[in-house]
Amino acid sequence: MQTRAGDPGAFAHFDLNRVASPAFVVDEVAVRRNLAVLKDVRERGNARVLLALKAFSMWSLADVVGEYLDGVCASGLWEARLARQFYKGELTTYSPAYTAQDLPEILRLSDHVIFNNPAQIARFGAVIAEARAAGETFEIGLRLNPEHSEGEVAKYDPAQPCSRLGFPVSQLRPEHMVGVDGLHIHALCEQDFEPLSRIWAAVEPKLAPLLPGVKWLNLGGGHHVTRADYQIDRLVDFVNEIGRRHQVQVYLEPGEAVALDAGVLIGEVLDVFDNGMPIAITDISATCHMPDVIEAPYRPAMLGEAETGVTARLGGPSCLAGDIIGDYVFAERPTPGTRIAFLDQAHYSMVKTNTFNGVPLPAIVLWNSATDQLRTVKSFDWTAFRDRLS
Repeated sequence: MQTRAGDPGAFAHFDLNRVASPAFVVDEVAVRRNLAVLKDVRERGNARVLLALKAFSMWSLADVVGEYLDGVCASGLWEARLARQFYKGELTTYSPAYTAQDLPEILRLSDHVIFNNPAQIARFGAVIAEARAAGETFEIGLRLNPEHSEGEVAKYDPAQPCSRLGFPVSQLRPEHMVGVDGLHIHALCEQDFEPLSRIWAAVEPKLAPLLPGVKWLNLGGGHHVTRADYQIDRLVDFVNEIGRRHQVQVYLEPGEAVALDAGVLIGEVLDVFDNGMPIAITDISATCHMPDVIEAPYRPAMLGEAETGVTARLGGPSCLAGDIIGDYVFAERPTPGTRIAFLDQAHYSMVKTNTFNGVPLPAIVLWNSATDQLRTVKSFDWTAFRDRLS
């Protein structure tokens, strides 16, 4: 995958030595900038916009998110609990499958609970009825697979062949809509408006006869709305038109768009030696701190990378042979103590960190580029590793 990171923004002038290494540093001003774009879509498009916690769940900014958006969406019980503890507004929960143990609490916490197929809804019918009899108020949704693929990488494409995500739209029948208040379609990943338009063009004729009586249509996430080249006005017109034509409330669930280009991961070179090229070991681990670098794979953009000079291979301190971040150009050969930073790391990287090999977790730092206020909101010691184990 090609990184979508754009201009480093205020981080171009940030002193990398101001924080302990390694550390995620998130600029509140940049987050607010993204949220303002999404609020504009929300207001002009008559849409409801939710933050996808799976991408960005830095709850120290929950009140900031609440100033701009309608709420959040969760992927299971733990995210739903986080949502209700820290965030304001609506909560939508979707998971490919629920357990009988978790579902009653999910129904209690959520405004919308979206199921992966009609058989799940039927199987849990008694649980749903019991929750409503106890006074819980929620609506039921059904996720659909549009069977129209726009994904650039198969493993990130929810509409890939034999996908586990969503009920195939070609199999949807009127009887499947009994008890269903809304439909959910999510088939994008870091994409602009055109793929969304094509997906809807493919599924609308199939859905139109079933939409009367449906209260809402959730178009999921993957919308790169805050990217500089996104066609915002077309999105606004699009969601307005769907709402008017089918008399539904349209929802969007951006995750990455909330934190796009809003944070960096700062690290330090620990050692350098030669093996065909300079090899720099850093305290940033691809496998522990930026797993998408390996899983996607992709090459994250490095702040201030030189155009010419010395090319060094950067890799992490773990024992995994594939813990390689990439090859980067430095004006001069890096040395132990050299600070580095990778752009666009506020989303997904933070929520995917792990302690494989006992590699320490990066601190989480909140910066306000307008006031220059800097605050470490979370740091980790070795107990973060110890307490995951037994």
